[in-house]
Amino acid sequence: MGILTGGGDCPGLNAAIRAVTKTAIQVDYEVVGIRNGWKGFLDNDYEILDRVRTSGIIDRGGTILGTSRVSPLTVEHGPQIVLDAFKTLGLTALVVLGGEGTLRVTHEMFQMGLPAVGIPKTIDNDVKGTDYTIGFQTAVQIATDALDRLRSTAESHHRVMLLEVMGRHTGWIATYAGMANGADAILIPEIPLDEERLEGLCQMLGRRNERGINFSIVVVAEGTILEGKTIVQECPSTTAEKRERLGGVGKVLGEIIERKTGLETRVSSLDYIQRGGTPVAYDRSLATAFGVKAVNLIQQKQYGEMTALKGNRIASTPLAEVASGIKTVYRNAYRIAEKFFG
Repeated sequence: MGILTGGGDCPGLNAAIRAVTKTAIQVDYEVVGIRNGWKGFLDNDYEILDRVRTSGIIDRGGTILGTSRVSPLTVEHGPQIVLDAFKTLGLTALVVLGGEGTLRVTHEMFQMGLPAVGIPKTIDNDVKGTDYTIGFQTAVQIATDALDRLRSTAESHHRVMLLEVMGRHTGWIATYAGMANGADAILIPEIPLDEERLEGLCQMLGRRNERGINFSIVVVAEGTILEGKTIVQECPSTTAEKRERLGGVGKVLGEIIERKTGLETRVSSLDYIQRGGTPVAYDRSLATAFGVKAVNLIQQKQYGEMTALKGNRIASTPLAEVASGIKTVYRNAYRIAEKFFG
């Protein structure tokens, strides 16, 4: 069987690669690692994975296979090249570790005849059909640690401290890290920050100061819509992977807060720090369970499925459901965090 990682990297990928490889070898499969996502099929770039290659990697961040956002669906004859390469390599099945974009491509390729199984990974936790994705818990822990550190500075200098975290279309990291930190406001893409809400935020920060609480913590997801706009970085991508780079909403919002309230405001952004480094124990365990489940699905020839966590049960979800859209923040979770705003 083949295995690849596509899209953005995240903590826990190597743990999943290890689990798939070692489980597959136990049931007499040879495992071929496709390098740099789908691009590896297009470039004929692969390696044989064995017990030695996948030993000692469970705690390593990133992916030993490399990754990219290249999609065969956007390359001339790309799908056929993938199908031909799949046969040439003698593969009988493919495991794809990806976020909602990569898994959507996997669904399309499955419909074209590729026997594939998906494993959900993304720090954004926006993949439908699973409670959690690989990488999410680590990203939340990193963001929470950063917020905890910002609080001490905020309190010492009597400032509003604003942290911008990743979250292109959804605010899962912002919501859960903000809840864990006890943030005074959490801003997410699902709830646009229009003029009325912006005014309410500034008034709330002012009231805190009037009550003698002379510091505040605000966490904002990078994709938060501010006064009708999503803030995009001015530096366009110079690679073949053309994609708008979000970022900067924290800086713009911080300037507005300081101007409207007169409160000294400072802004920090975690940016790619959230995606790197050692995965927490939860992500290692989840990745391991997903890897074993993926091999089981292949043994049962249940292609077109994605491994999933549903409650406390490792299950599967049709890739068709995953491809139907993204999973937004559950409003009940946000309401719990909201009870402590201000």
